[in-house]
Amino acid sequence: MLDANIKGQLKAYMEKLQQPIELVAAYDDSKKSEELKQLLEEIEPMSEKISLRTEESTEVRRPSFAINRVGTDIGVRFAGIPMGHEFTSLVLALLQVGGHPSKASQEVIQQVQELEGEFEFETYFSLSCQNCPDVVQALNLMSVLNPNIKHTSIDGALFQDEVEQREVMAVPSVYLNGQPWGQGRMTLEEIAARLDTNSAEKEARKINQKDAFDVLVIGGGPAGSAAAIYAARKGISTGIAAERFGGQVADTMGIENLISVPYTEGPKLVAAMEQHVNEYEVDIMNMQRAEKLIPAEQTGGLHEVRLANGGSLKARTVILSTGARWRQMGVPGEEEYRNKGVAYCPHCDGPLFKGKRVAVIGGGNSGVEAAIDLAGIVGHVTLIEFGEQMRADEVLQKKLRSLNNVKIITSGQTTEVVGTDGKVSGLNYTDRTTGESHHVELEGVFVQIGLVPNTEWLKGDIELSQHGEIIVNDRNETSIPGVFAAGDATTVPYKQIVISMGEGSKAALSAFDFLIRNSAE
Repeated sequence: MLDANIKGQLKAYMEKLQQPIELVAAYDDSKKSEELKQLLEEIEPMSEKISLRTEESTEVRRPSFAINRVGTDIGVRFAGIPMGHEFTSLVLALLQVGGHPSKASQEVIQQVQELEGEFEFETYFSLSCQNCPDVVQALNLMSVLNPNIKHTSIDGALFQDEVEQREVMAVPSVYLNGQPWGQGRMTLEEIAARLDTNSAEKEARKINQKDAFDVLVIGGGPAGSAAAIYAARKGISTGIAAERFGGQVADTMGIENLISVPYTEGPKLVAAMEQHVNEYEVDIMNMQRAEKLIPAEQTGGLHEVRLANGGSLKARTVILSTGARWRQMGVPGEEEYRNKGVAYCPHCDGPLFKGKRVAVIGGGNSGVEAAIDLAGIVGHVTLIEFGEQMRADEVLQKKLRSLNNVKIITSGQTTEVVGTDGKVSGLNYTDRTTGESHHVELEGVFVQIGLVPNTEWLKGDIELSQHGEIIVNDRNETSIPGVFAAGDATTVPYKQIVISMGEGSKAALSAFDFLIRNSAE
């Protein structure tokens, strides 16, 4: 099951176990059970602190296994085989149940330990989902820290009947005490804050006590990270407030155009960016959504940024790097069936549509790549492109055309997503050449039509383009002196990670130059 290299690395990790753990396996007669049995029998001899036995109870999912701390009620359960993106989740679960301390902040650990109530979590994941491990690992750790919290991770591809019954059509999907609780990427801090009803008020009080920054960065994607690093390297006080560190990059799968890095994945790049920022004296304020920019009354004065939790931050310069999000089609049925057949991440949600019919909206690189990936999983893919021809790189188009379960429609305008019994059952589109209307029967719609800037909160306070982008010059200056902007939220053409990093660096250097030329009152 595991190659020699992985076995060697895992055995080294298992030497860090501080307390005995027990693997409790629940098998059936499936092929996946055989694979699970092989995996667990390879793990068990790696440490004398690990034991393995078979689950007798008929009440648990099969195939599944629990990792329990011997003599306690602390443990986690995996329903399925946590390989692929979830292999790290398995390693961390073994270590943490075995008493190895987490790297989470002491503040968050205490917050989790003090949560009151009974919490039974279930998380549906797919092995190809790059966002699922964040949720799985967070809830696993919480169940180790607080015995009142239980967590089971479920591979949706192995429990299709359960997925169908619960109408799970997007991952990660989290259930709490049997009821839908959340979908999409969530961090430990976010989950803990949501369970702790007083967290927003406490965080606002902490933020309001902070001194004014020389540079305040709003947004934690590639542009924001680069800006924070370049500012901190100048030795000036730097803060970064982000709704979620990494931004849209965290939802990106394969990245092959970052110079000097032949291949990486979004979550890995985000982790590397955060680690790099943490090497400097940067005050990182996560889970902070900006709601209002109040410009300084005079050049060189303090700008104010008000946050959704009621907190307020002040700074002599501000760098806006709020990025962008997936653009929606804006047609009837899209919002109604969001996560009920309408999806935006083919890597995450594709396995849930195994053998089914889906559409991909958009013929750019993202759309064509999505269609290619989905064609290997689903029964049939219909790609609909608004223009007369696809805009993707020729090498991608050639690959797409070679697939026998893909239909390409150009000059097609999607007009409605339709559904039956609360789930997508098809879509309607108009042929822009003939004006004729058509209906396609399917079970899933993946929207890949570009990005829209996260700048709604700035309307009326700063100059924006007709597309909602922050207008900047070649020095990343905005219409407000002392306020700069960088990345996908700006008018800079070509929305690429490497370009955002460069623009963030420029913005920080421009902010530093501004501070030198405009002394504080």
